[in-house]
Amino acid sequence: MKLVGERRALAAAVFAFYFLAYAMLVLSGALPPEFGKAFIALAGVYGLAFFSLVAGYFWARWYAVGVGLYGVITSAVGIWQIGGEPVLLFMGGTHLAAALLLWGNAMSQPYDGQTAWREKLHMDDNAVQRLGRSVIRAGVSLPFILLYAFAPKPGGEATVLAMIALVLAGVGFRGLVKAKTWGVLSLGISGALLVSLAGADLYMGAPETYAVRPAIAGSLLLAAVAPFVLPMTRFLSRSISR
Repeated sequence: MKLVGERRALAAAVFAFYFLAYAMLVLSGALPPEFGKAFIALAGVYGLAFFSLVAGYFWARWYAVGVGLYGVITSAVGIWQIGGEPVLLFMGGTHLAAALLLWGNAMSQPYDGQTAWREKLHMDDNAVQRLGRSVIRAGVSLPFILLYAFAPKPGGEATVLAMIALVLAGVGFRGLVKAKTWGVLSLGISGALLVSLAGADLYMGAPETYAVRPAIAGSLLLAAVAPFVLPMTRFLSRSISR
């Protein structure tokens, strides 16, 4: 099954729906004020997925798949905790559908299958696959980081370190899609910081459901960085030996 244009339109419609849903929840006043920033941030995640798919950025498919997998993970955890509520089933099903619609070699052609960006960044097939896996993992982690940074916290603790991790992740994502070393390093620092924050939250007695967000986000960012560790090490070794 190819139907590339139709699949792209359906996937984009899913992300547009969640962008509007989260934005309307905030604008309608249906949410407590302390959740406003978190839901606006989530609306931005879906808005970026929709816009990038429509605009045809080479990294858009990877990022959108990551956001789709975030929805699947969140829904699965919710179903495991409270059962198969219709909202969770709908959320999980639509996110899974969006991710599957964008999957496959046929769907790569309008995005990462283009040769212009590969030539510009001097990337072969192995480098493209490595970058794709990393962008997907970063796309999954971004909503978790935003929720950790903006959602209400037990006891109202300071969020300075969470905001630093968020900024590093955002800067790192931009650098990653430009194939910059500083982008990989920024993502790695953000991932390590988030994992440390998760451990600190548990040590301070925070609920496990609260600490799981930075733990998942940090682990995914470290996993996004992992494919680049060996090539960067080899490059440094060659540079030093010269």
